[in-house]
Amino acid sequence: MKNAETPVVKVVLYGAMSSLGSALMAEMLRRQHEVIAILDDLTALAPRPGLRTKTGDLFEAERVKQSVAGCSAVICLLDAPGLPFNSEYIEKTIVPGPVEQVLAVDALIEGMQAAGITRLFLVGDFELLDDPEIEDRLQRHAAEEIREALQNSSLHWTLVNGPRGVSGLTIEHFSHVSDSLESGLAEPLQRLNRVAVGIADELHLNLHVGEHVNFIAAEP
Repeated sequence: MKNAETPVVKVVLYGAMSSLGSALMAEMLRRQHEVIAILDDLTALAPRPGLRTKTGDLFEAERVKQSVAGCSAVICLLDAPGLPFNSEYIEKTIVPGPVEQVLAVDALIEGMQAAGITRLFLVGDFELLDDPEIEDRLQRHAAEEIREALQNSSLHWTLVNGPRGVSGLTIEHFSHVSDSLESGLAEPLQRLNRVAVGIADELHLNLHVGEHVNFIAAEP
């Protein structure tokens, strides 16, 4: 339980409307952290203690600077639908492609450095950095560019392999897990929650700064 001397951990989250975003919000709030979800629609999430919403634009460094100012860490889910950005030409629900992901990370790095915020968790399709058998040259090139940009920055970053999401999962699923889950939800809930717990642990332990990690299930 927090008291007046307990430092408040403030986590900015890009990608809150995804299934992993829901798992992360539930886990961070469970640990009594403050979560600031960056959204286009401030009414998209129901109010709850510890959760705030702010508008922003992931593709503009100045807007990133404003969104992350005063936070402890930033978590960005690069392959999440509904990432906040202002464009008349791209649907808000679309998942950014490789080129857009590189542009987003460039703005994120510049904005965070300008705000003096250093800790970044970047979640996305990074498995191909370790697996030469995956034949997606455009995504591989984007991932390599992203890694190089991070290495050349002053940020304390961790790359996380993004787990397979499941549409329809909300923060309620992860906050109140019951025995009456719909068929097929138990496994994805456990998988997504495992990644959320891993990121939350790493936020405190900082064992993998400047590394690329994959959170997997422990042996039973």
